[in-house]
Order: sequence, then structure tokens, then C-alpha cells
Amino acid sequence: MPVPTPFQLHVPEEDIAELRGRLARTRFPDQAPGEPWAYGTDLGFLRTLVDHWRSGFDWRAQEARLNAFAQYRVPLAGIDLHFIHVQGVTPPDGTAPMPLLLSHGWPGSVFEFLEIIPRLTDPARFGGDPADAFTVVAPSLPGYGLSFTAGQPRFSIEQIAECFASLMTDVLGYRRFGAQGGDWGSFITSRLGYAYPERLAGIHLNMMPLRRETGDIDGSEPEQARYRAELAEWLREEAAYAAIQGTRPQTLAYGLTDSPAGLAAWIVEKFRRWSDCGGNVETVFTLDELLANISLYWFTGAIGSSFWPYYARAHGPWPIPTGKTVDVPTGYAEFPHEILRPPRAMAQKVFPDIRRWSRMQKGGHFAALEQPQALASEIQAFFRTCR
Repeated sequence: MPVPTPFQLHVPEEDIAELRGRLARTRFPDQAPGEPWAYGTDLGFLRTLVDHWRSGFDWRAQEARLNAFAQYRVPLAGIDLHFIHVQGVTPPDGTAPMPLLLSHGWPGSVFEFLEIIPRLTDPARFGGDPADAFTVVAPSLPGYGLSFTAGQPRFSIEQIAECFASLMTDVLGYRRFGAQGGDWGSFITSRLGYAYPERLAGIHLNMMPLRRETGDIDGSEPEQARYRAELAEWLREEAAYAAIQGTRPQTLAYGLTDSPAGLAAWIVEKFRRWSDCGGNVETVFTLDELLANISLYWFTGAIGSSFWPYYARAHGPWPIPTGKTVDVPTGYAEFPHEILRPPRAMAQKVFPDIRRWSRMQKGGHFAALEQPQALASEIQAFFRTCR
């Protein structure tokens, strides 16, 4: 198997200057009538974000945050796969920390994990039990950020799961490990549990990846009726991005690869809509946090390839085949502002061994970034049953 090589990110200075030049020449549309954000990203907010990106944002500081973690690249599945790999602190009893694979989603990146990784690898530093320590592996999804090079193969969820299984076992030598994820990461994690049950000690999810079809829900119970209405609203008002990314990803990629303002508008609207921010995205994320993630998409040119899981999902089978189940131990943290919150009874049909189902007090879709301590505590609590 190939050997990983250490990696540090350094964007050339001319790329940063070129970005600032483009931002200075941004051509904004007018603001549609009505309430701000009613029809998408608000013009006033985007002007503020673009101005900060051009003249106030320090990319080098964000680069340094990422480079503070041990990173590697390895040739795998036809691409150069990027991953963070942080060894857990061995507890006093000498027990080796459990390997844990973290998978992000769209429109996220490994920047989501920078606050949660230390809490998982060194829980004692944050007042936790040293015995809960993990050794964390956090890859950039194939086609995302630092796992992208122009012209490389595209990956479905099934292929990403296969790649990650190979990374964990064949490359890193972890014969048994845990996995955790939200958004596409929840699909990848679930697929790993289905396809490689002998390798998975357990899986933990902060989004429940069930089929999104209202016809599957009879609505006879209050929780089912609530979820059916929630899903119908999602399909009517929120799912257009997935439709275009899943049918015409190449067409959309031109505009978002050429215009940094367009890219920022496309991504920041999701951080506002899907987080527990009460309509004000800056109550949850700083502009620098938003721009670190957006900038990674910009500098790597990876936005078009990041759409591919949507295309593969729209034109292929569901990652968990019809009638099949994910039989490994499962934990789930339901954050109150997650985009969809299916009832436990429905989830149990696909994940029959749910051992922990926690309703969280605060947080949304980007749980590792919004509520890193709460999510870390949940992950630790669940995996105590699987070590």
C-alpha cells in the first residue's frame, strides 16, 4: 500500500492577490423586494462579507490554524487523498485510544473539525475523562478541498466509503475503528457500517440519512405527521440546490468557479439557513470562520467536483440498498435546527441497533462547528458502549 506523506497548506501569494482583485471588481445584482434573505442571500450581508474578504480577512491565519494539525496526502483510489491524523493522548491505564474517522459534508470542509478534534483526542484538557480519548482521522472528501486536483475521477458515496475504509485499514492499519459524520458524512458513515461491519466498532451520526420521500411516511403518529410536514416543506422550499447540483453540476460550476462573490453567496446561505442562528448567521459563526471554509473551496477550485455526490445520488441507488439494514451499534445526536429530524421509529427500521438517541439543546446542521463540546461529549458517551 502507498505511504502517506506529510502535508502543509500554503496558497501562493499571487493567488491571494488575484482573489482580492476579483472581489474588488464584483458586479452585484439589485436586492429583490421584500424581507432580507427572503429570496436567497441578502445583498447587504454579501456586500459586508465580500468587503471583509477583500480587505479584512487574514487567510494566512486560517491556513496556520489548519497547519497546526498533522496532515498527510496519500495516493489512493486514483487521487491524492488529504487527511488530518491526530494521535489521541494515551490515558493513565495505557489503553490505546480508539481510532475515529470523521467525515464532513457539503458545503463544509475539514475546517469544521478544528475545534472538535482536540476535544476528542485530549478530553482531559477540556475536563473530560482521559479514557474517552480517540485517535482522529479526518479526510477531505474526494473531490473536496485538498482532496481535489483538476481532471481527477469523481466519487459517489459508495466509492467514498470504500476509499475511506481502505485509508483506515489498508493505509493506516486500523482493523477496527469508529466512524462519525453529518450531512454527506452521515451517508458515508452509514455506508461504512453497512459495507464493512466487521471493521466498525460503531457509528455515530448527527444527521439521520433516511430516504427523503413523503410517500414512505404514513403520518398516523404525531411524530410521523410532524416529520412528513417538515419533509414536504424541505422538498418544496429548500431542495432546489440539490436538484441543480444533482442534474447540471457542470453548468453551475462555471459561475461559482469564476466568481468568488457568487461562491460566497451560494455557500453562506446554507450556513445561515441550516444553523441554529435565529436568522443572524453571525451569532453562530464569525465572518472569518465562514470565509475560511469558502476560501478553501475557492483556492482549490473544488466547488464543481464537490457537487458530484449529488449527481451520483440522483442517478443511482440509495447508499443503503432497499430492505437492508445497518447492523452495527449506532448513536445519534438530534440537534434542534437540523434540516430534517425523522422519528426514532423510522430510523430504527434502517438502524436496528440504536444504542443512544440524544435530543440536543442547541445547534443545527454544522454541529461540529456550532457546538463542538456538546457533540464531542455525545460521541464520547456513545463510544463508551463500543470500546
